[in-house]
Amino acid sequence: MMISRQLVLTYLYLLIYVCLSSGVILFNKWVLSPKYFKFPFPITLTMIHMAFSGVVTFFLVRVFKVVAPVKMTFQIYATCVIPISAFFASSLWFGNTAYLYISVAFIQMLKALMPVATFIMAVLCGTDKLRWDLFLNMVLVSVGVVVSSYGEIHFNIIGTLYQVTGIFAEALRLVLTQVLLQKKGLTLNPITSLYYIAPCSFIFLFVPWFLLEKPEMDVSQIQFNYWIFFFNAVAAFALNISIFLVIGRTGAVTIRVAGVLKDWILIALSTIIFPESIITSLNIIGYAVALSGVVMYNYLKMKDVRANQLPADNAPDRATKDKKISNIYKPDNFMDSNDETTVGSLASEGAGVDEEAPLIPSSRLSYVTRTQTGSFNSR
Repeated sequence: MMISRQLVLTYLYLLIYVCLSSGVILFNKWVLSPKYFKFPFPITLTMIHMAFSGVVTFFLVRVFKVVAPVKMTFQIYATCVIPISAFFASSLWFGNTAYLYISVAFIQMLKALMPVATFIMAVLCGTDKLRWDLFLNMVLVSVGVVVSSYGEIHFNIIGTLYQVTGIFAEALRLVLTQVLLQKKGLTLNPITSLYYIAPCSFIFLFVPWFLLEKPEMDVSQIQFNYWIFFFNAVAAFALNISIFLVIGRTGAVTIRVAGVLKDWILIALSTIIFPESIITSLNIIGYAVALSGVVMYNYLKMKDVRANQLPADNAPDRATKDKKISNIYKPDNFMDSNDETTVGSLASEGAGVDEEAPLIPSSRLSYVTRTQTGSFNSR
């Protein structure tokens, strides 16, 4: 009976994640679209999200102490959090701006390029090696996206460039997080990530907002419904909580599989909610080809993770026991060589990254979730 209850909770969390992830994307499109809510200011919307997330996470971390803050020094903040926040803000800015020009369905198809962008950035930054098996998968993904783009009826070069730029900004943020934070032994879950990154991202977004959107904003003509923006920010923040819960109960691989399912559901829903979004057979064929490359890429990366963990599993019994004993007394922010390898491999996949979610899927996140926030997960 206990096992079935846990299984039901796991599937419930997965369902909540899929619904929230799809809902945030459709909600953002509806708010930003000039045909619907008519608020064509993506930077302003992103700043509202960051401000709301910063305030809520402050109360969760400092007041209610749902999660414990990491040991953050000024040097780590200046050399790690600030550059990561800059690219996080950029990825949200460009990604949300794309909603003004292209459909949700086409945006989801372009997001299949995420592993390609992350792989390229990881190779350039020296955190991954150029391998022919991975390279061929990246070619397959790219070909699928090109075919899907060719089949797009309402293709818009500006919107496509915004989305692709946002993807590469997010990929660079993923790699920087691995290089800068993980090398220092810091593991951030979605709540602590937003606690440190959201305020800094808000400041970075203020500059382009002041230069690009503020001069265009006419307060008398703006349809500013406080409840709409409040619920939009709540949905974006709730998405982070759902990722927190899902990975705590399952793992990064499961959430990636759920992400693939979510993408197909989202593409179908977007054509119903936004009738102007038309899907062609070339769109479907190209996206299917791209997804097959993404799935194979994730399989190869997970295979590498298991291979890297094999030596530890085959160690002598005495060493294994010693390691188990030592693990009991590890501090929460400790990371051994196997953990770091796992984090690097999973981070370099770059698939399944959602809007407003500054999360690096980590093999230690399940451990952190169950130890630091056991009471939070059970709510």
